[in-house]
Amino acid sequence: MSELPVVVIGAGPQGLAAAAHLVERDENVLVVERGHGPAAAVSEWGHVRLFSAWPELTDAAARRLLEPTGWNAPASGYPTGAQWVSDYLTPLADVLGERIRYATTVTGVARQGRDKVVDAGRRSQPFVVHTVDAAGNESRLLARAVIDASGTWGLPNPAGADGFPALGEAAASDLISYRIPSDVSDLAGSHVVVVGAGHSATHAVLRLSELARRSPGTRVTWLLRRGSAANVFGGGVGDELPERAALGSRARKVIDEGIVDLVTGFRVAEFQHGVDGLTLVAEDGREVTNVGRVFALTGFRPDTGMLRELRIDLDPTLEAVAGIASEIDPNIHSCGSVSATGAKELAQPEQGFFIVGVKSYGRAPTFLALTGFEQVRSVAAHLAGDHEAAARNELSLPDTGVCGGSGDFDDNAGSCCAAPATIQIGARPVAVG
Repeated sequence: MSELPVVVIGAGPQGLAAAAHLVERDENVLVVERGHGPAAAVSEWGHVRLFSAWPELTDAAARRLLEPTGWNAPASGYPTGAQWVSDYLTPLADVLGERIRYATTVTGVARQGRDKVVDAGRRSQPFVVHTVDAAGNESRLLARAVIDASGTWGLPNPAGADGFPALGEAAASDLISYRIPSDVSDLAGSHVVVVGAGHSATHAVLRLSELARRSPGTRVTWLLRRGSAANVFGGGVGDELPERAALGSRARKVIDEGIVDLVTGFRVAEFQHGVDGLTLVAEDGREVTNVGRVFALTGFRPDTGMLRELRIDLDPTLEAVAGIASEIDPNIHSCGSVSATGAKELAQPEQGFFIVGVKSYGRAPTFLALTGFEQVRSVAAHLAGDHEAAARNELSLPDTGVCGGSGDFDDNAGSCCAAPATIQIGARPVAVG
C-alpha cells in the first residue's frame, strides 16, 4: 500500500498544515475539500476578528513551504477570518496545488472489501474514501492512511438546553440563526436574543450592542444556561491574549451600561410563535417575549456519520478522541493546562486513521490552532516512520487566565480558580464557542 496516498479530509487550517508536513517528508498526499476553495468554513465567518495574533495562526511546515515563493509570515496583528484565508491559507493551498481536490464531499470511509464487522485481513487492506462531487458524480479513492480534519462547523448545537432542538425550534427556523451575524442593520428596532456563553455569542452580543446604541428601540437579550456569568468575561489581567481579554471587558461594559440584558440560568425548552414574534420558554417556566430574531450560538458537535464503517474510539461524553478526552473534559478541567496531543494519543483502533483538529475535541470547547498544528506535525511524522519526532512535544501554549468547567452550572454565585489557566474556553482560532 506504500504507493497509495495519505488522504486528508478538509482543506482548513489543520488539513492544509497536515498536507504541508507530509509534503515536507516526501509523502504522497491528497486533500479532499467540500468547498470550492480552501478553508470554506473559515470563509463563512470571515467578518469575525480573531483574538489570536498572527504568530499563533501559522504552522511551521506551512511557513517553510511558503517562504520560497516570496511569502512573508505576518509578524503581528489580529486578522479577521477573511484575512487569515487570503494572507495565509489561500497561498498555502496554491503551493499545494493539485494535491487538493475541491468541491468534493466525503460520504464515507471504510476498509476495502471489509465492513465494520469483518476482522480477517482488515489491517492489510487499504482505506476506501467514498466521495461525491458537485455534479453528483460518485468515486472511490484508495488510501494507505486517512486524516480526518473535517471540523465541526457543519453541525451546530441547537438552542434546546438538553442537546435536542427545543419544542418549536425547527418550526421557527426562519427566525433562528446558528452563525455570528455579519450585518445586523435589518434588526434595528426589534428584540434580538442571543443564546450561548462562548466567543461566538460574545461577538454577536457586541455587534448587536452597537446597533442598539445607534437605533433606539432595539433590544438585546443574552441568555446563559449557566447560573452565573462569572466565566463569560475572560481572564482579565491574567490573560496573555490581550484581544481575548478586551472582548470580555467590552461584553461586561455593555451589560453594566444596560445596553444588553443578561439572563442567567435560562435553559431553552420551547419556542412559541405569536403575533408579536417568538416567545422563548425556559425549562423553569420563565419566558422571554416579543422576540424578532434569535442567534443560537451554543457550540458545535462532530458529525461521525461518514466514519460508521470504521472502528473508532470516541469518548461517550464528549464525542472526542478517547485518547485525549481526559485532558480536555470541561466537566473536570475548570482550570489547568491541556497537554500536547500527538499521534499516540490520537491513534484509533483502525490503524492508519486519525481524527485531528477541532473534530478531535468533539464537543469540548477548548481547541487551539496551536494544538492542531502540533497534532498534525506528530501524525505526519508517525506516518512517515519518524517515531522519535512523533513522540516529541513541541507545543507551548499561552496562559489565558480563564476559568471554565461545568461544576458551577447551577451555581448562582459562580466560581473561579486561584491561578491563571492555560485552557482556552471557546475555539480560539476560529472564534466559535
